[in-house]
Amino acid sequence: MGANGSGKSTFSKLINALLVPDTGTVTVNNLKTNNPDNTFAIRSTAGAVFQNVASLVENDVAFGPENLGIENPELRQRVEESLAKVGLAGSGKRETTALSGGQKQRVAIAGVLAMHPSILIFDEASAMLDPRGRRGLMRVCKELHEQGMTVIMITHFMEEAAEADRVIVLNDGHCVLDGTPDEVLTQDHVLRDLNLDVPFATHMSRLLQDRGINVGTHIETATLKEELCRSLSNR
Repeated sequence: MGANGSGKSTFSKLINALLVPDTGTVTVNNLKTNNPDNTFAIRSTAGAVFQNVASLVENDVAFGPENLGIENPELRQRVEESLAKVGLAGSGKRETTALSGGQKQRVAIAGVLAMHPSILIFDEASAMLDPRGRRGLMRVCKELHEQGMTVIMITHFMEEAAEADRVIVLNDGHCVLDGTPDEVLTQDHVLRDLNLDVPFATHMSRLLQDRGINVGTHIETATLKEELCRSLSNR
């Protein structure tokens, strides 16, 4: 997370060697990104989700693995398997322009999955989605993570960050906060100084505390609601 210009997109491009560092080193799976001999292996390992680039869904999904040198029939199999993983089985012949925003995002994810990466990078992938589309994207992310994939998500949505295992906040290219969601997203003053919002549940927790109500500091609405319900039922 971080305000505009904090270095989030640069960070993501450093991971898959679209950029190489001016100083220091970036290592992905024990491979240094500034070694050109490692570029192919790194980009095969760390896949970034981009917007659709082709008219047909199947061509869009095939774009990434095709550029890695994957040929038919394996290419066709990867396309079909990846579309099935994101709930779009049988959609290969559909026009991408006819898809909803959420479906286009799933096609973009399928295109990366077809490359068989072990790291999946989302750079503001949910910014153009409605709330239902964002929830669907988060479900896909959780399923992939449960299957062993590392998911890196750059987002402005605090509710998405609250579901992560680890949150890193950047400012001017530097890491200023790094920890669990509970450790990071409850630091109201630091986040606001960086022009970032705090989760709604955290804001509401503070308001209740300021009014003398004995409630913990929460980052998720559901846990705040549960505590309030327990408190009221014990009165």
